[in-house]
Amino acid sequence: MRRLAKSSLNKLQHDDTASGFMLVLQQEIPSSAYFHIPFCLHRCGYCDFTLVAQKDHLIDAYLEAMEQQLSDLGDGIELKTLFLGGGTPTHLSIDQLQRLLDAVSSHFHLADDYEFSIEANPLNLTDEKIDFLKQSGVNRVSLGVQSFDAQVLKFLERDHEPQQIFDIVQALQSQIENVSLDLIFAVPGQTLECWKTSLAAAVQLNIPHISTYGLTIEKGTPFWSQQKAGAFILPEEDLAGVMYEWSLEYLESNALQHYEISNFARTGYECRHNEVYWTGHPYFGFGPGAASYLNGIRRQNHRSVVTWLKRINAGESPIADQEELSPENRAREAIIFSLRRRAGINVSEFAARYGFDLYDLSQAAIQKYVAAGFLEETATHVRLTPAGCLLADSVVVDFL
Repeated sequence: MRRLAKSSLNKLQHDDTASGFMLVLQQEIPSSAYFHIPFCLHRCGYCDFTLVAQKDHLIDAYLEAMEQQLSDLGDGIELKTLFLGGGTPTHLSIDQLQRLLDAVSSHFHLADDYEFSIEANPLNLTDEKIDFLKQSGVNRVSLGVQSFDAQVLKFLERDHEPQQIFDIVQALQSQIENVSLDLIFAVPGQTLECWKTSLAAAVQLNIPHISTYGLTIEKGTPFWSQQKAGAFILPEEDLAGVMYEWSLEYLESNALQHYEISNFARTGYECRHNEVYWTGHPYFGFGPGAASYLNGIRRQNHRSVVTWLKRINAGESPIADQEELSPENRAREAIIFSLRRRAGINVSEFAARYGFDLYDLSQAAIQKYVAAGFLEETATHVRLTPAGCLLADSVVVDFL
């Protein structure tokens, strides 16, 4: 894919039609793109993402719609980061993935120093598919492992066993070194020792990037109704907090730096694509439920796969929601995203970029949470403390 030659961007400016974009060449052109592949073999009970399970008959229609949407773009657009998410992108066959990548490479090419990520389910990664990903230019794989404990995997409705993870990761890293593992804590029945074992297993595999997420039960998921019916009880918040704090201590002691609330990486292995989101830079978003940020306007496509398909096929915009942010709202949003990063907010850089003084916007909130021990101030930055990371969602509300 990255062997494509560069060409002009003179087709990039167009109106807000089927693709939902209005780009102006004089303004910043995104160098990042996200493609949402909404297909899975099974919807896990906790999953709130845009996806359809057991609907593989829609894949060809999806690929055709994606080709149609991309046709409105020009060609030769250079990407520094490309991310295929889902759903489960590796649920697609090699031929289907090739068709999608052909459509992408017709309009985008990868910069010399690129990051090309794909989300994957362990059991989808046959040797043949790993080789295909490598040959296609994928250089980072985010693997939905979730746990190394058989009982936790069973509760989470995952289809792999702990031992299979070791075999698949080793096969994967023989071709693509940059592998990230997703792990979930605060699962019903999960003990602190069980969580420690999963973290130790990931470290044993010499993984350069780990994402840890506390289990949350979202309304509309199967787990939501099960919890309401009393089928299970989530662990106490105190235990969840201890698990999170252990993650910080243990992973950092193994050279995996805590660079974002849920993410740990060896130096140089931070997810560059996600950093685009957290630092407020523009990006393209394609597919059902995908979001984009272009020229200060946030847009999100319809989450319904069927609705997205119908709109694309009818030549209509797939966008469900959009918002043009005022300068002040852009600045406030930047505070919230920046606080996710452990580096926090560089006060002088914030003022230069957004035209607002951080303390003029948020002095009361900063003072409140510094006094509570959830924020700290340095000579140059404001950032969450480890205790603040535990309560980040509550803290950032006061900055809106």
